[in-house]
Amino acid sequence: MSAPSRTADIRRMARTDEGQAVAMLTVLLHDIFAIDARNIVINHDRYSLNSLNGFFETDEGDFFFKFHQEEGEEAMSGEYYRADILAKAGLPVDQPVLMSVLPGEQILIYRRRSDPRFSDVLRALDIVPDLEREALALAAERRLSGELLAVYLRTLHAVTAEEVACEPIHRLFQERMIDPETRTVPGGRYADFYIGRTFRFPGMELDWETFSKAKFVINGQPYAQTVGELFAAAADRLNPLNLADAGGVTAHGDAHNANVWYSRGEGGAVLSFFDPAFAGRNVPTLLAEIKATFHNVLAHPLWLYDPAEAEARYRVEARHADGVLAVETDWTLSRVRQSLLDVKAQYLWRPLLAELKARQMLPADWRTVLRLGLFLCPTLVMNLRAGVSTHNPSSSLLAFSVAVMAGSEPESGSDIMSRFLDAIDPDFPAVP
Repeated sequence: MSAPSRTADIRRMARTDEGQAVAMLTVLLHDIFAIDARNIVINHDRYSLNSLNGFFETDEGDFFFKFHQEEGEEAMSGEYYRADILAKAGLPVDQPVLMSVLPGEQILIYRRRSDPRFSDVLRALDIVPDLEREALALAAERRLSGELLAVYLRTLHAVTAEEVACEPIHRLFQERMIDPETRTVPGGRYADFYIGRTFRFPGMELDWETFSKAKFVINGQPYAQTVGELFAAAADRLNPLNLADAGGVTAHGDAHNANVWYSRGEGGAVLSFFDPAFAGRNVPTLLAEIKATFHNVLAHPLWLYDPAEAEARYRVEARHADGVLAVETDWTLSRVRQSLLDVKAQYLWRPLLAELKARQMLPADWRTVLRLGLFLCPTLVMNLRAGVSTHNPSSSLLAFSVAVMAGSEPESGSDIMSRFLDAIDPDFPAVP
């Protein structure tokens, strides 16, 4: 097994001894870039679940650094950062001034900007709605969706399973489910986070065997698949060798809004990407917008990134009997998040799927592929069990409920996700 990388050591140290982490970063920046960094500040923001970022000063000015670090990355092939891919494709992307793609020492350096991230703009609107600011944000999202769609349609092409398997985006999905040594399921985060563990929810504790087989009923709506069944289905269908059927596109792959700058100008607001850790030219088309769709919409308001505040704001209750986990909650999407989902549906997902259908590249089970990708977004981005990272019993129950709602079809009726999928289905009439 490979020794931990320097970026892994720094990220780990930042949780317990920031002074030592800063000292290690100082050495890393000097060794890689010959930078004499001063006044290094590590950001401890809610969105840095698998990355580290911050600021430093030099004689040449102020800079922003960021690196993404996965468990076991030392044994992985390929590189993370290929920032030029997005720029050459015509996507709005902030180019780093310095970049290292050395294994275990992959880091990007940008000129420091004063612009907020889109994630911070939207969180403020979740807490205090403002129609004028929402309109600006939604206009920026529509513009970005149009730019993305144009690039996806221009770069859409047939791919081989081998080409797909080489893309780093799978580190967000299948790689987190398999053992890096044996390449078998269950492994990775899936096994570490959940297999054989205890799940604490309000008023109850369930072991993995019981929880993984429990049928979810959320606000009276029964869901067809259990957590265990969804993980098993994802391990199979999201295997990179099974994802070439819808072709490939050039994509960022991890464009959650903490990787998006929000810039105001005379013509309104514009969005631009940074941190293209998973960018590629052969990204499976149906996975290209999965992370952005989940993390920019369904992960909010609050529950994934602010579990303590979610616990204070929302009612989350449950009963478990006869293999059924019945959940009652008053959580729902905020107005701005629902509007963002509507924009994604109308301006990106529906025309993209329509093009896939026109080219006879749309798999019959495309809804399943999207659902399984959406299910893995929260369950593998962090440990959702209470008391392990930041989650409490209420937010943990809410987290798994939203994950199941994203991953499984309801047995009858409709919900947020089924209405979204109907809206983007090219075989259904378009909603005006």
